Amino acid sequence: MNKTAIIIGATGLVGLALTKELLDKSFYSKVIVLVRKPLNISHIKLVQEVIDFDKPDVSKIVGDDFFCAIGTTLKKAGSKEAQYKIDCTYPFELGKIAKANGVKQYLLVSSVGADANSSNFYLKTKGDLEQKIQSLGFENFVCVRPSFLLGERQEVRMGEKIGIVLAKILSPLMIGSLQKYQGIDVTKIARALQSFANQGLSGVHFFDYDILRRY
Repeated sequence: MNKTAIIIGATGLVGLALTKELLDKSFYSKVIVLVRKPLNISHIKLVQEVIDFDKPDVSKIVGDDFFCAIGTTLKKAGSKEAQYKIDCTYPFELGKIAKANGVKQYLLVSSVGADANSSNFYLKTKGDLEQKIQSLGFENFVCVRPSFLLGERQEVRMGEKIGIVLAKILSPLMIGSLQKYQGIDVTKIARALQSFANQGLSGVHFFDYDILRRY
């Protein structure tokens, strides 16, 4: 194939794994990452577009498949308003541009428990985004809902490192209805997203741990 992928959130844990996965596959001749600052990697298929997320250049958001792995923490964002902008507003506004520019698929990394009606701010934000992207009417919308992300971050988050250790210990105990809360390695999420984007799917699809773990 000769497709172009667009990724936001490429500097994050899932996003970086996804970027490497797409660069490694023959489905894509070009992988565009929309970033505030360039990644410290180079590849013949990689195009790094440094953009202002508040005033994006619409001519840069052109391709076939749009992948969203963007996300932040309340501590890093500084306020709920700032976190909502990064986790929901940016992915939605860029999605609108992508749809208007002819992008066919939107593939989103959300979260287990995402619910627009949740009293939990994080889960409500993720739920809001899911609903907003669905409303755009892409030919194919894929939403994956992993729980705790396992992998090596470039930035050190002590609380998360402790969480990873606990997740690995507790995961075998999470069976039945609790299985969806098991931690999952980001490389599996990246492989799953790449696969979902190239299976000829159409419509709206949600996948949780039970499906993602197979990758």
